[in-house]
Amino acid sequence: MFLELLKKRRSIRQFQDKPVEQEKIDALVEAMLRSPSSRSLNPWEFVVVTDRQVIEKLSQSKPHGATFMKSAPLAIVVCADPVKSDVWIEDCSIATLILHLEATDQGLGSCWVQIRKREHGEGASSEEYVKKLLDLRDEMVVEAIVAIGYGKEEKDGHPHSSLLYERVIYRTS
Repeated sequence: MFLELLKKRRSIRQFQDKPVEQEKIDALVEAMLRSPSSRSLNPWEFVVVTDRQVIEKLSQSKPHGATFMKSAPLAIVVCADPVKSDVWIEDCSIATLILHLEATDQGLGSCWVQIRKREHGEGASSEEYVKKLLDLRDEMVVEAIVAIGYGKEEKDGHPHSSLLYERVIYRTS
């Protein structure tokens, strides 16, 4: 079953003009909160955004690779307090992957928007822009935003032939 879910998951960048039901949002949040975390330090925090005006502003967080987000009815900003854990990037990435898989399982489309180490423009980082927009605490860092909604586009899973098996090395006895 899990492999079938992985086969279905694709990045979706076009969304229907249809809100995500609260029960599905609750399931997405629960899935993130259940994600593994090094030493159970859980440095991540999540901002769930359904306000279309705020999502429109989030879609302007960087010049390339975020504008599609304005059509999403839901955006989840993945943040962390880096003082809590030296592996906050890994913990946030794991939580974000679990968010993508739960979205797929719920029949929703999703796409990662990288914020960490991206530029907003005119000397400001994407992270600074998002932190100011959402009034996040100074110590917080922003890794990514995940746009979520009912997909307008339907994509087949990646074919088995596209898998990079040549990058797998087996060491057997």
